[in-house]
Amino acid sequence: MRQARRCKGDEALLEGPHLVREAAAARLRFVELVATPDLAESAEGRELLAALPFPPELAEAEVLATVFDADSPRGIAAVVELPRPGVDGLPVVADGVYLYLDGLQDPGNLGALVRSAEAAGIAGVALGPGCAHPNHPRALRASAGSLLRVDVARNVEAADLTARLEEVNARWAALATRGGDPLWQADLGGALVLALGAEGPGLSEQIESRCHLHLTIPLQSPVESLNATVAASLVLFEIRRRRV
Repeated sequence: MRQARRCKGDEALLEGPHLVREAAAARLRFVELVATPDLAESAEGRELLAALPFPPELAEAEVLATVFDADSPRGIAAVVELPRPGVDGLPVVADGVYLYLDGLQDPGNLGALVRSAEAAGIAGVALGPGCAHPNHPRALRASAGSLLRVDVARNVEAADLTARLEEVNARWAALATRGGDPLWQADLGGALVLALGAEGPGLSEQIESRCHLHLTIPLQSPVESLNATVAASLVLFEIRRRRV
């Protein structure tokens, strides 16, 4: 099996029973599969392997650990085909909510965001140039399976996403620490693109200038700001609360 960081493009390394099980449920194509004898012989392992398209190669735990990115591998790894299209791969949904990530480089943050986004009913996620790869092992682990299911497009320019969503008149929204429309009173109707910037620098001027709406989450003093993943989750679930 290839080293974790060499799985690029249309391939992804999945670590542990949960992600492997989710990949099978999502009907992804398995390329390689390796498990430890201990897992294969356990009740959990036999149940899992019965759901997979072919039996795994067996390898001792210390051998399997050499291909894992995780600190605590759990007995099974798989390589699956997981293509990531461009902007044309995103669905166009009336009143849909989308995430646009502007230079987000931490794979763990990316995975956590997509997990929250799926839970809130996101229509799709667009990754701008320079974002972490959604098939990175840490992103996949942090997403807990969401990155196997959510429509995610890579290397998307903001102008191309605007053009893709033109027929649904999607508005762009950004988070503002202060001075924006209070989240609880803001107009959150219609198709929306919630734009989030990179860790530290935030949104680029190019993306900021595209945002029609700036949202501020009222905070209890003396707290001045929230982690971007937490803030984005609050916005996404406020939108969902109003629409469900």
